[in-house]
Formats: sequence, C-alpha cells, structure tokens
Amino acid sequence: MAGNMNPEEDIMLNSSNKYLASNCSIDEFRNQVYSTAYSMFTLFGLIGNSFALFVLLKTYSQRTTFHIYMLNLAISDLLFIFTLPFRVIYYVNKGRWLFGDFMCRICSYVFYVNLYCSIFILTAMSFTRFLAIVFPVKNLKLVSVKKAKWACGGIWIFVTLTSSPFLTSGSSVDPDDNKVKCFEPPKNQTARHVFALNYISLVIGFIIPFTIILVCYSMIIKTLMKNSMKKKQSSRKKAIRMIIIVMAVFCMSFMPYHLQRSLHLHSIKDNKSCEETLSAQKRVVITLALAASNCCFDPLLYFFSGENFRRRLSTFRKQSVTSMAHDFKRKKSGSLQDKSAVFCDLGKNDSNESEDGTA
Repeated sequence: MAGNMNPEEDIMLNSSNKYLASNCSIDEFRNQVYSTAYSMFTLFGLIGNSFALFVLLKTYSQRTTFHIYMLNLAISDLLFIFTLPFRVIYYVNKGRWLFGDFMCRICSYVFYVNLYCSIFILTAMSFTRFLAIVFPVKNLKLVSVKKAKWACGGIWIFVTLTSSPFLTSGSSVDPDDNKVKCFEPPKNQTARHVFALNYISLVIGFIIPFTIILVCYSMIIKTLMKNSMKKKQSSRKKAIRMIIIVMAVFCMSFMPYHLQRSLHLHSIKDNKSCEETLSAQKRVVITLALAASNCCFDPLLYFFSGENFRRRLSTFRKQSVTSMAHDFKRKKSGSLQDKSAVFCDLGKNDSNESEDGTA
C-alpha cells in the first residue's frame, strides 16, 4: 500500500535531479523547512499526545469505542514523534545521516506506519459514527469496544505489513559529496514500479478512505438535519462541528501530499525548466510537512470533536482535585494528631516530674 514511496527525498524529487543544473537545487530550502517543521511537531506533538494518552489511560475503565480509536491514534503519533529528533538533526546537518543504517530504515518505516494508521483509524471512527447515528438499532452489535479493538488490530497489521518494504531501504553514500544520506529512494526502482506504487498507495491509502469518510459524514448530516426537535439543536450543532473539524484535519494533512506527489510524478516526465522544477519540488516539501503535521492536529481532534474526551478530562480533573484535597486533609489531620500526641506526652512528663518532686 504505502509501499516504497519515500517520505523525504521521495522518488519524485530524486527523479527530477537529472533535469537540474548544478545550481538548481532545493537542498537549502528543504533543510530549513524540515528542520523547523519537525522541531515544532516534536514539541507540540509530544506535549499534546502525551497528555491525551495520560488521560485516556487514567480513564480506561470507562472505555468506549471512540476511546479505543483515540488511544491507538495517540500511540501511533507518539511512535512517529520519537523519530522526529533524528530527522531534525539530519536536516540541521545539511543532509548528513549520523545514526546508522538500521535507524534510517526505522525512521522511514515509522513515518508511513503513522501516516496510514492515522488515515485508517479516522476512517474507522467515521464509519462507527455512521452506524451509531444513522442505524442506531440495527447495528448496535457492530458498535462495541470489542469490535473497535478488532478494527484497530486489523489496521495495525495491515499497515505494518504493507509498509515493510521501507525496512529494505536504508542509508547510502552520496558519491558527489561523500555524505551518508537517508530517506533516499532505492536505486534499483524503475519508473514503472514507482508509478505503480504511487497509484496503489493513492487509491487504497487515500481515495478509498476519503470517500468512505465523505459518504459517512454526509449521511450523518442528512440524518441529523431530519431531526427538527429543538431540544436536539445543541447536540446537532456539536455533531456538525465535529464533522467539520475531522474533515478539515483530514483534508489539510493528507490531501495535498497525495495529490502533489501524483502530479509531480507525472510532471517529471517532461523536461521542464529549472524554475518550474524547483517550484514543483518545493510544493512536495511543503505538502510532506503538512502530512507529518497530523501528529499535532490529532490531540486537538480529541478535545474539540470528542465530547467523551472532554467529559473524561473533567472527571479526571475532579478526581485529581478530590484526591489532593483528601490527601491534604489526611496530612492535616495526621499533623494535628501528632501535635496532640506530643502535647499528651508533655502533659504526662510534667505529671511524672510533679509526682517525683512530691515523693
């Protein structure tokens, strides 16, 4: 599925190099964009997803289907975020890889595992919402925690297996500057093979999930609009807001990269000018950074589109405050008891001394 399409210097970028003059390069632009973007994603993604995962684990006893999906999404994001510092160092060092062949393979592999796990989990969440709202009675058995676990397990297995070709493509030495490179496409891939991989990942990894999400949310909105009861207005507005947020995150993170990658693959067949080629390659860099940014948007998705998550957060906050107040009272009570005991001991000592004096 995700196949061997490379995250950084993607095959599309490398294939264009034969049309570039020696002074026609996006290396400086690429290094600046990726080092800055990945640094920001590391900071905000780590804080947001760690906090979300903490709340989800603390309230796991209250788990629902969406709790399971959000938990898996947070784990997927954190796995990717842990590889981002290696990428930052790579681009700060102007494209020199310092961490060995194995780590290069892992970083490339984890990028696509996170990318397509996110897409498929968001798709599963939209389909579950569709069943719960459009067919609440008929498909009650399909909307369960157990089914959500099975769905997430299937997604992880499918994505990790179909992304496994990345583990066969590691670091390499650039003969021009003798630098050890990472995130480069395999040298033995033909143009036909690259186009086939692109179309497979485009259709299975983006078009089909996007179509499912679009249809599911369209049906949900249609069902909600049929309900004209005034008391349901607030719930309807919240549901529509959630749909807008999910669609916005999905389109902004995943659509530009998949479309630009396909367009650029077709454009490199023509011998274009340096300016046109640079412009196309810069768009690839920017859209790839947007695709990686999904690890920062997901925590916002939990909070703004998940009523249950906000309720869990509120419950967790109340429990924490109650626990702190209880601990404070207990310590205060213990302190008073200690003081009373000391006072009693002093009283006893004074009494004993008085008795000794009279004796």
